[in-house]
Amino acid sequence: MRLRKGMTALAAASLLLVAAAGCGSNGNNDSGNASPSGSAPASGASPSGSAGSSAEAPAQKLDPVTLKIVIPGDRPPDMDAVIKEAEDRMKDTINVKLDVVFVPFSDLAQKTQVMLASGEDVDLIFDAPWLHMNQMVSAGYYEPLEDLIAKYGQDAVKVRSQEMFDANTFQGKVYAMPMANSHLAGRTYLVRKDLREKYGLPPIQTYDDLIKFAYKVKENDKDVIPLLAYGQGAQTDVTWGSFRAFMEYDPQFLESDALGQSLVLYYKNNDGKVYNLFDEMEPKIWSWIEDARKLYTDGLIDPDVLAIKDVDSVINSGKVAVAVHNEYGVPSALQSALAQNVPGAELEPVTFVKMEPGANISNFKQANFLAIPKVSKNKERAMMFLNWTAQKDNYDLLAYGIEGKDYEKIGDDKYKPIGTGYPAFGYAWVWNPTMERINADYDDDTVAHYKFTQDAANLTPSILTGFSFDPTPVTNEITLYNTVADKYYNSIFDGVVDPDATWAKFKKEAEGNVKKIQIELQRQIDEFLASKK
Repeated sequence: MRLRKGMTALAAASLLLVAAAGCGSNGNNDSGNASPSGSAPASGASPSGSAGSSAEAPAQKLDPVTLKIVIPGDRPPDMDAVIKEAEDRMKDTINVKLDVVFVPFSDLAQKTQVMLASGEDVDLIFDAPWLHMNQMVSAGYYEPLEDLIAKYGQDAVKVRSQEMFDANTFQGKVYAMPMANSHLAGRTYLVRKDLREKYGLPPIQTYDDLIKFAYKVKENDKDVIPLLAYGQGAQTDVTWGSFRAFMEYDPQFLESDALGQSLVLYYKNNDGKVYNLFDEMEPKIWSWIEDARKLYTDGLIDPDVLAIKDVDSVINSGKVAVAVHNEYGVPSALQSALAQNVPGAELEPVTFVKMEPGANISNFKQANFLAIPKVSKNKERAMMFLNWTAQKDNYDLLAYGIEGKDYEKIGDDKYKPIGTGYPAFGYAWVWNPTMERINADYDDDTVAHYKFTQDAANLTPSILTGFSFDPTPVTNEITLYNTVADKYYNSIFDGVVDPDATWAKFKKEAEGNVKKIQIELQRQIDEFLASKK
């Protein structure tokens, strides 16, 4: 496979080198081929001139090292047992102990930024473009990974597709390991199937069907919240209004490279232009805002949406009829907890993501990354650990827990969760599309969606694939925008406030900075597109 022209020569050489060991085999996996051709990336020369075969093994037993790893979410009950098993497996090889620190999603942006800015001793840390990846790279907090990958990370590369590296550099370098289980993130509404059947409604096929169901809930079950979205933190794409951007196609909207998940700046279809909602409101996006407002004032959207930190716990309580979810399918942990709390209750997945070849535009950028901070004193061992996680049995352990206790293997590409002691959360620290298993409890439609989006050939490549935005010229403006957006964005897109009056305030306080960001982003895009001609 040929690298895309947008990759710098240095990154291309490094990544092609370290991928050499993966040529010819991707192993058994549920995620489709790791590249459209089904082969690993082609081999090449490294900056050091060494040949890439397998990660360097220590000549003698290494001294023990404790890696501090910061990831999002809540600590699973069985985490200590999984860590002990992992440490036992690593004792005679890379000799790593794990200090895994969990940060709630609602606090993730602020706490991880403080950690990095204060120079706290961290060896691996979760980051994302929707969090503050670009800003942290620009601030110099992360270590470039090419040399570390070339020496210690060949296995970590060969389980990821070439697209994942071509499209996920930052300022031309690999600053973090991309994590994904497909080439297009899943988007699903989790629907109470038992309530739908109770009202005699057929399976939900359209957004209008979904809202009709929500009104039925309001009429018949006063103690159940009809609709639930997210209202806190940086996850603005899972507000009720913004969530619709992933499942509507005329036109098709994509998030910009400058403002994370915010739709204030956005791309439309595949024309290489940066659009600004403050310049001209997009009618369809405004219709989503107005729809969210109506649903909120009609009492369908949770009135406390902006205050809820733990959405899963609300779903588990049985007090929600429809909730947004950033994956396909119903997580087993939610299904199990709900059934325990409300006997007979059941969730079903509803998605409007099209399974038509070419219908979905993708720049192949990933939403989740694991970076090695500059301050880490254990950079080599951190990369060795990432490499260790790319071996099947080790991946299974960290992704699904202890076999027989937390999960059961179903063939080579599926698993069945056992209990709730270790819900699958590979997205936070080990995800790759080659090792990932599909939950055996998933329905056929969910499995079909996963397999469809795991094949890059089913997607239309964005003309901006490989583009990396450098926020340095507008770092101050981005910071100022984010401060203002924290006051207004989620409340507008969740329907909590009057949209006309609040949008006017939002625009007045933010449009100057957004215009400067738009101009700089467009300038860099124009240069990128010109370089491809």
